Amino acid sequence: MHKYLSGEKQFSSAVRQNVFPILTAMIWGTAFVAQSVGADYLAPFTFNAARAAVGALTLLAFILFTRRFETDKAKEAHGSKKDILIGGILCGLIITIAMNIQQIGMEETAAGKAGFLTSLYILVVPVVGIFFKKKVPLNVWIGVLIGTLGLYFLCVTESFTIQKSDTYVLVSAFMFSMHILVIDHFSAKVSGVYLSCVQFVVAGILSGILALVAETPTIADIVRAAGSVLYIGIVSCGIGYTLQIVSQKGSNPTMVSLLLSLESVFSVISGAIILGEQMSGREYFGCVLMFTAVILSQIPVKNILKRRKKGDKQLDIAKS
Repeated sequence: MHKYLSGEKQFSSAVRQNVFPILTAMIWGTAFVAQSVGADYLAPFTFNAARAAVGALTLLAFILFTRRFETDKAKEAHGSKKDILIGGILCGLIITIAMNIQQIGMEETAAGKAGFLTSLYILVVPVVGIFFKKKVPLNVWIGVLIGTLGLYFLCVTESFTIQKSDTYVLVSAFMFSMHILVIDHFSAKVSGVYLSCVQFVVAGILSGILALVAETPTIADIVRAAGSVLYIGIVSCGIGYTLQIVSQKGSNPTMVSLLLSLESVFSVISGAIILGEQMSGREYFGCVLMFTAVILSQIPVKNILKRRKKGDKQLDIAKS
């Protein structure tokens, strides 16, 4: 019975750490279409304030509904209010900077190049993680490098030069990587839903203040972009970012970042399906490299080596 429960727990953990990030990447990739439409009506700060507010309200409604059926023990499992508040504020501050800087940069940066530059967090996460003593297996490093090359073929179709607007997107990539690492710290302590809710309350307030100071948002423009804002707020923010936080609990942040980078693959595929955009041979090759990188990074090299070492020891004992 104990062995069965242990196996069930391992399966549940594997699903959470591998399937959830891929689902998140799929959500973010398909939401790119809605984001592009919404950006036609709303300025960056207003757009991000609206989508963060919808995400926060969605999660708050979920929390209030589910708390009515929770036991006292289940409520305690959400973590301390202090950790939820501190983690949510830090994540909210980082995601506010990341989302808005990215949106500003994308106004003058080609979408493909922006996708490539943003997804460079798959390189930044393991490098920054070294300073936090996060070990990265060799096969994952190789996967990261192949994934970066795949992103280049997938996203960059024009001549690659760095412009001023591109630096904004590069800064956002660094901020997204910091977001992943901060979540890695707090996801082990608190509920992913609660942490995500607080981060979007913070992001909504901060982006709203920036919108009132730097832009002239109108109700009419928000109504025109309502479909995109609701989709991105509920699905991308409410569900996607929460799945990201839940999936990172007990996971290697580099592995998660590599899986999340599949967002670029899903954005290209969704563009082809929904908008009728044609995929080139170069883009197909980029997709193949990305999936190869993900599969390579999933190989449990450490476990294989342990089993081989154990088998060699047993063979030596049998011979003696």
